[in-house]
Amino acid sequence: MLADSKGHLVRRTPAILFSLALVAGLAACAPADSDAEVDGETAAEECVPTEAGTASDAITVEGEAGALPTITFDAPLEPAETERTVLVEGEGDAIEEGDTLTIHYTIVNGGTGEEIETTGFGDQPPVTVLVDTDSQLLAGLSKTIGCVTEGSRVVGVIPPADAFGEEGQPQFGLEAEQSLVVVADIIGIAPEPLERAEGEPQDAPEGLPAVELAENGEPTITIPDEVPTDGYQLATLIQGEGEEVAEGATVVVHYTGWNLNTGEIFDSSWERGEPASFPTSGVIPGFRDALVGQQVGSQVIAVIPPELGYGPSGGTPDGSIGAEDTIVFVVDILAAQ
Repeated sequence: MLADSKGHLVRRTPAILFSLALVAGLAACAPADSDAEVDGETAAEECVPTEAGTASDAITVEGEAGALPTITFDAPLEPAETERTVLVEGEGDAIEEGDTLTIHYTIVNGGTGEEIETTGFGDQPPVTVLVDTDSQLLAGLSKTIGCVTEGSRVVGVIPPADAFGEEGQPQFGLEAEQSLVVVADIIGIAPEPLERAEGEPQDAPEGLPAVELAENGEPTITIPDEVPTDGYQLATLIQGEGEEVAEGATVVVHYTGWNLNTGEIFDSSWERGEPASFPTSGVIPGFRDALVGQQVGSQVIAVIPPELGYGPSGGTPDGSIGAEDTIVFVVDILAAQ
């Protein structure tokens, strides 16, 4: 899928997490302020492990950590609160509240035993999730993956109160009274993303839109009278010094996208007030090609013809991009995992 209902460039799978913005955007943001001031010193919020219980201990998970799990249990599971059993204890660093993790997971309906979705494992990239047990959306996931160590495999059973509340998620086959079962492999703690591109400014080729940056780094462009729109164009505006973005990597970026035919912004993480996070395999080809091979810290500008953008899908559903429109993105690459 090349665009969501608003024309955004990120794909909407894994569905149950992307639908609640738990991966895109949130993965790049630290919690508001989880530290407390004690006698003039800052004390980190204590990480309180979620205990195992009758429900989580009743689940059988077959398969090695890192491989797709086979999950069996007698449904329904109806715990009063989130329960978590550690199946494999990893040897990496301890995970704390506020960490951003890369994980593989399988989610199953605890009321019926039917799988809802799986992501990661095999050739699929991991997803990125913020550990925030105070979140109003799916706090039970954070309670399942928090307060263990990198490399761990865990299974959690999440009641509706710690999942999607009284409404459930019927579009995913989850009714209001049904619990969730999550098996997660914790790959690691993601590095803290940059706030904006950092590096050496570069001269852009003539003919591309001119880019100006606000004090906070938000870009604006001036579109010249004649912009070549018959081919893909990519230029580095700031050369970062971080790791190279690999094919299929999950990235954290700030970006703004314009329709060159109208001059209008159609999507901007800057306007939403938070960076976005997604796998490079989950975006339009022209955007993917602007990321893969670049170094973290870089800022790039990409002019994307319709055949590498939204042309194959006939434009965006909201009409902000037509099937024959060329688009341009300015992107700050803040992190890659």
